[in-house]
Amino acid sequence: MALLLAEEDVRELVTMDDALEALENAHARQKLGRAVNHPRRRLRAPHGSVAIMPGADAETGFLGFKTAFYAGGAVHVLLYDMNTRRLAAIIQAGYLGALRTGAASGVATKHMARTAPGQTVGIIGAGQQARTQLAAVCAVREVSRVLAFGRDEQRRRRFAERMAKTLGIPVEPVDEARPAGEADIVITATNSSTPVLEGAWLRPGAHINAIGSNSLLRREIDLEAVRRADVIVVDDREQTALESGDLQEAIERGVIDPARLPELGDIVAEGQGIRRRDGDITLFESHGIGLWDVALATSVYQAAVDQGRGVEADV
Repeated sequence: MALLLAEEDVRELVTMDDALEALENAHARQKLGRAVNHPRRRLRAPHGSVAIMPGADAETGFLGFKTAFYAGGAVHVLLYDMNTRRLAAIIQAGYLGALRTGAASGVATKHMARTAPGQTVGIIGAGQQARTQLAAVCAVREVSRVLAFGRDEQRRRRFAERMAKTLGIPVEPVDEARPAGEADIVITATNSSTPVLEGAWLRPGAHINAIGSNSLLRREIDLEAVRRADVIVVDDREQTALESGDLQEAIERGVIDPARLPELGDIVAEGQGIRRRDGDITLFESHGIGLWDVALATSVYQAAVDQGRGVEADV
């Protein structure tokens, strides 16, 4: 019997702290060869496209994949138990996807950003991904205020009000992207095809989490931002080469060598920050990987079993 878990179950079964722990542990095991990821594969058809993202963790004993049908907005994780060799759960994964993407940036921020108290976070984007991004960063760093920009004025004001109430810190909507881009920690959470963050805005010591460029057709940061980054970390080197619109120009111009970029698992396993100097600019390029989905889905499933949640189905 497999558990069917809905969006409501995911929201009530795991927290951001759970997600941060699940992803950090999964990356540590990946570096040890105990967990594996396979790059996203996309199938495009005339009336829609589907993506499949596999991952496995021998330590927890679970493997599976996320599948996303973009035309219909249907996103699910299928989770398999390696010990019983059976399907353990089918999980609706809209919120799970946003939560694990935010948690990944939280893990990157923990290991890459400066630790000075009272930092300012700038966020460009005001959707569901932006909410979990901001929550994760504020969970791992002491943040005194947030500057939030989104193209739609009403939407960014609603975002600021909601996040200020949720986080208990001032969240100020701003009328242009530049003030957010000049913050200590900068987050880009958009689906833009042209840069929304300019490297000229970045202050020494800044850390950037760029999450929206998971396609060669998308780009959130300009070439100068890549040039100015003293340290660039990616989630998966192979996936980066396939779909990082942010880094594509820099790769083609020889500014960076994608084969030499450290992965998030590398810095998590080292257990020490990768920043060499306080004034270094650090960049985490997040594309979203299947290992994250499997790691968080495992936490959701185990919590569901413990709490008696979900609907059993013979599938």
